[in-house]
Amino acid sequence: MDRIQRLITGAASDQLSITILTLPTDNDRQAIKIARQLEENLKAVGINVRIEPRADAELLQTVLLEHDFDCYISRHPGGYDPDFLYETFHSKFAPEAGWQNPYGFVDTELDKLLERQRSTTGSEREEAIGEALDRLAQTHPIVPICVPDERRLVRTDRFAGWNDHHLGTRLGYLGLEPDENDFEDEVVLNAVITDSSPSRNINPLAAAYRYRGPFVDLLYDSVATRDDDELRPWLAESWEWDESVATITLRSNCLFHDGEPVTADDVKFTYDLLDDTSLGDRDGQSPAPRYRGVGDAVESVTAVDDRTVRMRFGTSDEVGELAFTVPILPKHIWKTAVEDRLENGAEPIQGTWDLVTTEEIPPIGSGPFALTEQEPRSHLRFERFDDHFTRRGYVDLPEPRVDEIAFHVEPNSSAAVDQLEAGNADVTGTILGSETVGDVPDGLELVESESWTFYHIGFNVRNSPFSNLHFRRNVARLIDRESLVADVFNEQASPTVTPVTGEWVPDDLEWDGSAPYAPFFRDETNSGDTGELDIERAKREFERHGFQYDEDGEYIVRS
Repeated sequence: MDRIQRLITGAASDQLSITILTLPTDNDRQAIKIARQLEENLKAVGINVRIEPRADAELLQTVLLEHDFDCYISRHPGGYDPDFLYETFHSKFAPEAGWQNPYGFVDTELDKLLERQRSTTGSEREEAIGEALDRLAQTHPIVPICVPDERRLVRTDRFAGWNDHHLGTRLGYLGLEPDENDFEDEVVLNAVITDSSPSRNINPLAAAYRYRGPFVDLLYDSVATRDDDELRPWLAESWEWDESVATITLRSNCLFHDGEPVTADDVKFTYDLLDDTSLGDRDGQSPAPRYRGVGDAVESVTAVDDRTVRMRFGTSDEVGELAFTVPILPKHIWKTAVEDRLENGAEPIQGTWDLVTTEEIPPIGSGPFALTEQEPRSHLRFERFDDHFTRRGYVDLPEPRVDEIAFHVEPNSSAAVDQLEAGNADVTGTILGSETVGDVPDGLELVESESWTFYHIGFNVRNSPFSNLHFRRNVARLIDRESLVADVFNEQASPTVTPVTGEWVPDDLEWDGSAPYAPFFRDETNSGDTGELDIERAKREFERHGFQYDEDGEYIVRS
C-alpha cells in the first residue's frame, strides 16, 4: 500500500511531510529558487516537501496574521537598528498577530538579552546584541541566508540628486532637482514598482500589505526621520531628554491634507492607538500589528499643549528615539473609525480586525505628498502638499520639488527596467532582482543603497517538526549559502548567518565560508567549486537526534 501511495503522491503515507511557502517567480525569482534548493535537499534526506507559492499579501497574511505555516522563504525587511530583534523574537509577542514574533519562538535567555540591549548603551549594548545574535544562531527560529545588494535604476536626464538619500525612504523622493526644460507644465516623477500591495491598501497598520518602501512616509509625517546614520527632527522642531523623558516641541502651524491642524493630541492619540487599537473599549488590549516593538518602549504620552508632547520611555534614550519614526495619524479620522466599528459590533481581534486590515479609512496624513489616486494592481498617484513645513524657506530639510509622483505597478523587475529604457519611467522604486542587473543601458544609472533586508527561512516553532531544535538545526544545515549567492544571486548578495548587517555583526558571526552553529552538510569528497550535499551524513544526524527512517532507510517516518 505504501508503494502505491508513493507512486500517486510521491510520498509514503507515513512519511514526514512539510510545506514551504514562498513567493511566485514574478514576485521574487530568488526566493523560489532558494525554496527549490531546500526542497531538493529535504527530499534527498527523506522528507516529503511541497512548495506552495503565495502572492505577496497572501503570504504575509498567512505567516504574520494566521500563523498557518510550516516554514516559509522570503525577504525580511530587517532594520537599520538591531532593536528590531526585540519585536521579531521576544516571547511576549509570540501569541500576537503581526510582524511581532510570527514564529512563536520562546526563549527566556534570549528575552533577557533583548531586554538588556534596550536599557544599555555603548559597549554594553553592543555586547548584549552580540550575545543575542549568538543565541539566535544556536536556536534557529529562522535561518538567515544572505543580504541582497540593494540596487535601483534611475534616469538622469530629467532629475538630478538620486544619490543624495536612500531611495527606500521618504527622503529619497525629496530634494530631487527636475530639469525644467523637460516639463512643459507639471513636473511628474514616474516610478515603477513590482509590489502591488500599496496600490491595493495603504493603511499604515495593515501588516499584510506593508513590507518596505516610502509610501506611508510620503503620506504621513513622523516626529523624526532617518537620514543615513542619524535621526533628524521632522514633524518635531526639537526634543530634549531629561533622564527617561523626552519633551518634544512640534513645528508650528502644520496641517493635515484635509486642512485640520496637527497638534500634540494627534501625537498622543497615535501612540495610544498603537498600544491598543480599541482605545481601551475592551478589557483586553489589541495592539497594532505594526510598530509593536518601538511602541512597546513608550510608557506614557502626555499632550502638554498644542505643540508640546512629553513621552516617558522604559528604555535607553537611543532606543526610545526609534519610536519617533512611526506615522502620526489624524485623531479626527482614526478615532471616528474606531468608534464606528465598535458601535457596529466589530470585535477588535488583535492584528486582524477591520481597523488594521481595511483600505477604507481615508488616507489622510500631513506628509509631503497627498494621495490622489489609487488603482489596485495598476498605480498610485501622489500630489505635492504645498502647505508642508519643508516648503518653508527657513526649514533646512529636503522638500518635495515635483508636483506629482506616480508609482506604476509592473509584474517583475525585467518589465520595470523596460519601462525605464523606453523613457516611460524615471526610477525603479523597488529593489531590482539580481537577474536584471547586468550591463546598465545607456541613459540609465545604477544607484546602490545600504541594505538591511535579508533572505531567510522562517520556521513555525509552535508545531512539530519545527518545534524541535535539532530538526531546525539539521534543516539549516541543508542550505548552501555560497552556492545560492553564486547561482541564484549572481554574486549580488553576501552570505550571512545573522539578521543584522554592518557594524552590528560580531566578529565570531562574520561570514567566513561556514555557518558556525549549523555548517552545510558538504560532501568533502566532491572536488567541484560548490559543495554537494553529503546525504548519508545528513541522514545520520537526523537519526542521531531521534528521527526514525523506514526499514529501507529511505524516508523519515512521522512520529
